[in-house]
Amino acid sequence: MALLLLTILQVGVGLLALPIHALAFVGLWAPICRRLFPPIMTVVSWYYNKKMREHKKALFGNLGDFARPSGEIALLEIGGGTGANFQFYPPGCKATFVDPNPNFQQYLRKSLAKNGHVECQRFLVAPGEEMCQVATASVDVVVCTLVLCSVHNVDAVLREIKRVLRQGGGFFFLEHVAAHHSSWSCFFQQVYQPTWLHLLSGCHLTRETWKNIEEAKFSELKLRHIDAPLKWNPARPHIIGYAVK
Repeated sequence: MALLLLTILQVGVGLLALPIHALAFVGLWAPICRRLFPPIMTVVSWYYNKKMREHKKALFGNLGDFARPSGEIALLEIGGGTGANFQFYPPGCKATFVDPNPNFQQYLRKSLAKNGHVECQRFLVAPGEEMCQVATASVDVVVCTLVLCSVHNVDAVLREIKRVLRQGGGFFFLEHVAAHHSSWSCFFQQVYQPTWLHLLSGCHLTRETWKNIEEAKFSELKLRHIDAPLKWNPARPHIIGYAVK
């Protein structure tokens, strides 16, 4: 009965977004989404930062602990998006950004202009699974926020993160994840998932990303589960924290 109800609701939600599903079926939605996603994320990021400001301030509050003696931090952000994290970074960050969508570059430039304490060294058009242009053990900090939900292979990204981090470097993350299996939140995540995947450029609602991070075997891991203050949003369950190589 539960499976039947789930299927009926998935179809109902899908019908509401039928044009998008049709475009995806014939292969036309992906290039459209790549163009539309950055300006949409500009608005979404503003709202998300408003709601998650205190969590982000707490998360990035100890970035300075990973600085070099000069005070500089070689920082790599995977999926830098519209630069939503810049305001939370300390002075001295020399950043490299990796994103498979080149359309984000103009939005990053606007954010950099407003946050002069962050220096952009490179923008690399590449997936997080294949950051071969970033040298091994070359960065102090890697940042991922709302990214691991949409990569093709979470474990491959985590392996690359460990490769590019220097020994003792930090991996900072803030990700939405699957809700508890027995909860209504989990049920509705499954209802929305097929349509959500297309609307938000490959974003998965039901990933248990904390398991991947735990299995990556960092030397130290501080991870918490929280409910983001995002009303009526199926992506409310989050994990937040950092790991040390």
